[in-house]
Amino acid sequence: MTTSSSQPLFESAFLRKLDRLALLTRRAMVGDIQGERRSPRRGSSVEFADFRPYVHGDDIRQIDWNLYARMERFFLKLFVAEEELTIHLLVDNSASMDWGDPHKLTYARRLAAAFGYVALSTLDRVTVTAFAAGAGAQLRGVRGKAGALPLFAFLQRLNPGGAGNLVDACKRYARTAINPGPLILCSDLLDPHWEEALRALGSRPFEMTLLHILAPQELRPQLDGDFRLLDAETGETVEITADLETLQRYQTHLREWQETIERFCHGRGITYVQVDTAQPVEEFILTMLRRRGVFR
Repeated sequence: MTTSSSQPLFESAFLRKLDRLALLTRRAMVGDIQGERRSPRRGSSVEFADFRPYVHGDDIRQIDWNLYARMERFFLKLFVAEEELTIHLLVDNSASMDWGDPHKLTYARRLAAAFGYVALSTLDRVTVTAFAAGAGAQLRGVRGKAGALPLFAFLQRLNPGGAGNLVDACKRYARTAINPGPLILCSDLLDPHWEEALRALGSRPFEMTLLHILAPQELRPQLDGDFRLLDAETGETVEITADLETLQRYQTHLREWQETIERFCHGRGITYVQVDTAQPVEEFILTMLRRRGVFR
């Protein structure tokens, strides 16, 4: 699949590397149907979990006869059920993401594609939701390797929208999402109410990973002289003189902002990962996300 008519999302060699990854979850979650991931339910997989006393009506095939021989009481063997999860991919495609070199939304598309592909490879269900006002869209649950084609096609068609409202989008998603599971949010968080948005998602038992996507021009601006800056979403302008002192203040505020987000996430069990689009996405996935324990 492509982000344009000539640029593929990933080369086939990288997809083969993704086939060897798995998305890690910190706790067992209840899914819908049998898949390849541990569930808190008891089932009939090959991994032993516990015993419980036999009660009338239980399947006698589950009785542990060796234990009966020792204790002269009937106990059932319980096994870990392996069930699919729903992986929730949330992509911020508001106007502020339509910027940067390398382009932030293009990077977010590729990250979402990688997460989705890995989840589909392990038989989990994947849903993708875009957030921008006027351009929001959703790909409802797809499953299995066959789901990679509609997943990639959806992300390929995903265009930037206008002004976004991250809070409203997250509140709406928290109200309507079915089967909370791992949730990956790809956003630049350039919304003054980002804390309220994350709190809204935190009202449901998602296991959240925040990929905070910024371009190198935002992280390390190379400016000198007088500029008029335009807000891509509100249209508001501000005039600045970019000198060494201004850039140093900018770097200080940027660092404090990122640290504030990280503290907020840490206190709520959210995995926070800073993303610099200057780093090749393949390298970011195979090194940074594995190092942070997102993939194994």
